[in-house]
Amino acid sequence: MSDSHQPSVLLVEDEERVARTYELRLGSEYDVTTALGGTEALALVDDSFDVVLLDRRMPDVSGDEVLAEIRRRSLDCRVVMVTAVDPDFDITEMNFDGYVVKPVGKEDLREAIERALTISEYNDQIQKLSSLKLRRNVLEVEMADHELQDHHRYQDLNKKIEALEEEVEEVEKTIDLNEVDLHL
Repeated sequence: MSDSHQPSVLLVEDEERVARTYELRLGSEYDVTTALGGTEALALVDDSFDVVLLDRRMPDVSGDEVLAEIRRRSLDCRVVMVTAVDPDFDITEMNFDGYVVKPVGKEDLREAIERALTISEYNDQIQKLSSLKLRRNVLEVEMADHELQDHHRYQDLNKKIEALEEEVEEVEKTIDLNEVDLHL
């Protein structure tokens, strides 16, 4: 995530009127940068953005191509497709974090961004939890049970794991992936 107090959003929309409307809807809550098309988006996008709101159908470089390039560069941002293109089976091959079908209201945009930010937080927590569990597993393989049970560092590690597991469970409840609404 960015260092600023407001999450940074790259808005990629080739229709200037639509882009300006989205900017007005989001500007008070997010640090919004606008790219008017795929070419401009590819020139701007980097790890400083937390979320990219990406139109799929653009004349110069499509949103699908921009998404593929973002993933090829391994940029640390969430991508939400915001598009008039109804989803089809082609989305099974696309690596996005959200998909919202236009028309989109202010609350829809905000919810899509917040969900993407939550997914980012969740991914970070899962990575940290995996790392902690790996360390615990190494200790459990290499050390005798009595050494583990009596050592405060092992006990602290288990407490960290338990606390993080609870946090992950809470985040999972908030992003119930079984209840995604494309029209929010």
